[in-house]
Amino acid sequence: MKILILGAGGTGGYFGGRLIEAGRDVTFLVREKRAAQLAAQGLIVEHKGERFTVPARTVLASTVKPDYDAVILSCKAYDLDDAIATLRPALGDATAIVPLLNGMTHLDTLDAAFGPARVLGGLCQIAGTLTPDGVVKSMMDAHLIAWGARMPSQKAVADELGRAFDGTRADWRVSDNIIGEMWEKVAFLATLASMTCLMRGSVGDILAAPGGAELLQRTFNANASIAEKAGHPISEAFRTRATRILATPGAPLTASMLRDLESGGRVEADPIVGFMLGKAREFGLDDGPLSIAYTHLKAYESRRARESLPIQQAKP
Repeated sequence: MKILILGAGGTGGYFGGRLIEAGRDVTFLVREKRAAQLAAQGLIVEHKGERFTVPARTVLASTVKPDYDAVILSCKAYDLDDAIATLRPALGDATAIVPLLNGMTHLDTLDAAFGPARVLGGLCQIAGTLTPDGVVKSMMDAHLIAWGARMPSQKAVADELGRAFDGTRADWRVSDNIIGEMWEKVAFLATLASMTCLMRGSVGDILAAPGGAELLQRTFNANASIAEKAGHPISEAFRTRATRILATPGAPLTASMLRDLESGGRVEADPIVGFMLGKAREFGLDDGPLSIAYTHLKAYESRRARESLPIQQAKP
């Protein structure tokens, strides 16, 4: 199976590295600077104190051809339009797209761009980053990738991708309920992102504050109710696990959105918190914590946009 991965950063670089390590046919679609870096030093990956280097085949948007069985798409939601334009020349008649983006709205966007028959469901659980010197660094134990068919015609390619991952040192699975799993992830992520960004602290910090435990649980319960109303109830196993994580004293867990916010970067306010807020209002459910968190994030976006504008010189 020939696999194309868009980008060689914290997510694409990690899972691509594990595939290459196992001898799979992987190409990274990257910009010129990253291509030169990979050519010079290879793909360097760090995970749990281990570092390994593998050769990395790359291609540029200007030279990519429709020569792949599957494309793994791991960009941020705010980069999706650019990613779609970049991917078009890479797609053959039967190329499958496996998106790992957060949220749910990207499925509609990709369906409209490429047709639903080629767009699978997918998710990942990894805290990865690309360091300035080009090292892909996995910052937590979790390194899961999952995908699955959204329609029966996609099952063969989903299973073929599973055979490609079989034998790698990544956690992976082909899901029989990928949309349900994506709803579970967005319910938890909307809780974690909204609360850690709003409170500017970790789960442990929030739990140490008066009313913090109740607020975390209220927010997760609201998100779980949204998923249920949408036709994808949270499993009891996932609910138990999420509740335990959100009630662990001293837990250092934060959403990557908080790290993006604190570094002055772009945030995925709309596809995660805004999406769930809209659904809460559509279904007539508790929207209090989500509403406050969303306003907070949009105020940050407004300030960021304003402060990034060039200073206008006063005219004499």
